[in-house]
Amino acid sequence: MKTPQQQPEQKPINEENLNALVGGVLQDLGGAFSVPLVQIGESLGLYQTLNENGPLSSAGLAEKTGLNERYLREWLSAQAASKYVTYEPETETFSMTPEQAFVFANQGSPFYLAPAFGAAAAFQHNMPQVKEAFRTGEGVAWGDQTQCLACAVARFFRPGYDNHLVSAWLPAIDGMVEKLEQGGEVADIGCGHGLSTLIMAQAFPNTKVHGFDFHEKSIEEARKHAKEHQVSNLDFHLHEAKALPGKYDLITMFDCLHDMGDPVGALKHIRAALKPGGAVMIVEPMAGDSLQDNLNPIGRMFYSASTMVCVPTSLAQEKGAALGAQAGEKRLRKLIMEEAGFGVFRRASETPFNLILEARP
Repeated sequence: MKTPQQQPEQKPINEENLNALVGGVLQDLGGAFSVPLVQIGESLGLYQTLNENGPLSSAGLAEKTGLNERYLREWLSAQAASKYVTYEPETETFSMTPEQAFVFANQGSPFYLAPAFGAAAAFQHNMPQVKEAFRTGEGVAWGDQTQCLACAVARFFRPGYDNHLVSAWLPAIDGMVEKLEQGGEVADIGCGHGLSTLIMAQAFPNTKVHGFDFHEKSIEEARKHAKEHQVSNLDFHLHEAKALPGKYDLITMFDCLHDMGDPVGALKHIRAALKPGGAVMIVEPMAGDSLQDNLNPIGRMFYSASTMVCVPTSLAQEKGAALGAQAGEKRLRKLIMEEAGFGVFRRASETPFNLILEARP
């Protein structure tokens, strides 16, 4: 006869701590429940319409958009409860403060975060495969992850590239802007849909810019973007970083080093592909050097993304280093200098979301 399993002794609950935890979880659940609503608002242009025409009632927004008032009324109520829009009870109208518009309506803002909700939705679609990987320890290849992931990730990173790449990050690499203005050769490793590649090609028409990625569908999308913008100094190729052809003045790696199975092998090949005086610019998620340093909203976001996307992607490749999206500058310095053999490493720039690193042979 089976004996009843002994239950662990219940420790006394601190009511203040419990209330604080429950309050935080309720905030999280409200954010999670908001994911599809923000996606709807962004895709239908509701934030832009409200920002440009508000204050508006739900009926007023319906008139401006041609959408159903009853759905809009509920959507606006949810947005007001989330403090993503502002409600005026005296007039029963909704509007957006400059700060709310900067985050949800202004697509040119460096803090345009609406696309991040699309990435969150893509992570949810990845859940069955990643859950199984917890059991097997195997990876989930980038091409086998949810179909909307590559597009969602590209849109999530785009505001940072638009606002910082040409104006701040490239000027932080000593002498690089002058070289690219005169005419150089750039390789953009792990280019994805080619947004960063396109920005550099448009900014430096005398420089030839090449995008490389190991994901065929991303390269197809990148080529479509290049064709739409009719940029002649730009091309895209299906190549892994360890098979990079040619020699370059600048090699860029935007949020991809930590996704690689063999980042050291890739960096060694990249170092050999630099022309004399050339440099590598590596953009990685902002992170401190310890778990304790990263227990904050930015670290929370990136650890979650890393669990659902970055670590599975790396483990699906050769060696499966699985650096993770919060490797931190100290670990990256060791990887780049001691393991890959670069002689120069420095933090060239930063944003609240990014570390911008420069490496030279």
